[in-house]
Amino acid sequence: MNPFDDLKRTFRQGSALTQLIMINVGVFLVLKIFGVFFFLFQRENLEQLILSYLALPADPQQILQKPWTAISYMFLHYDFFHILFNMLWLYWFGKIFLEYLNQKKLWSVYILGGLSGGILYVAAFNLLPAFSATAGESVALGASAAVLAIVMAAAFYVPNYTIYLMFLGPVKLKYIAWATILIDVLSIRSNNAGGHIAHLGGALFGFIYAAGLLKGKDMTKGFNQLMDSLFSFFKRKPSHMKVKYKRPEGRPETDLEYRARKAAEQRDIDRVLDKISRNGYEGLSKEEKDLLFRNSKK
Repeated sequence: MNPFDDLKRTFRQGSALTQLIMINVGVFLVLKIFGVFFFLFQRENLEQLILSYLALPADPQQILQKPWTAISYMFLHYDFFHILFNMLWLYWFGKIFLEYLNQKKLWSVYILGGLSGGILYVAAFNLLPAFSATAGESVALGASAAVLAIVMAAAFYVPNYTIYLMFLGPVKLKYIAWATILIDVLSIRSNNAGGHIAHLGGALFGFIYAAGLLKGKDMTKGFNQLMDSLFSFFKRKPSHMKVKYKRPEGRPETDLEYRARKAAEQRDIDRVLDKISRNGYEGLSKEEKDLLFRNSKK
């Protein structure tokens, strides 16, 4: 079987957390593979050229020429340990996030947290005297700001959630959050000042987002609607003709057919639950209410 088909199916059927990790790892591997070819043909400058088109510059004029970098930078890694630690944090805290909030919110917090980190980074390098000499050459890359937004959103939404750390034992999320913020503040004088400032921008968004949720306000609601519109625009239009396939009389359902049917049922249920979170139970159609009723009896 074609491994690329497996990857596409995993991406389509996977959670938002799986999709975010796959995109980050995929971009990293593609760039590294291109880097090998550039090395073999002595064209390493092309690798740097690609990075310069995807990383977020601190210079506002360069951003106007490459506006896509506000998004692309948060999926871009150059160093193996950079992506390794970012993806581990994303996986650990993304799992906690999804225990309390839904998949769509995870995507929104990742993107908006990354944007917030980028905004603070650009603002700091253009407004603070300490960075004026390097603002024209500095670029930011990495998922850290977006990941920190998810970390902080989870930590301040359920601050007393306890995890067990090696050598430390049980630790509440709020203490991990405050320790992470303190480390980033103290690291601003390091060689990666821009990265730590971006981290703080993502962390700030995560904190404000969690505080809003606890008061019943979802900052990502408008962004979620925008994402829905974009995804629905690019989705393939379903055919109006309904085709039903029937197994031969008496033939039992195969494992593949069973898994496919259960995955389709789960997608329908997730869609209905998302609709309830947006519009309430009364916003469901009769068919959607029947679907929930049938599954509640299983």
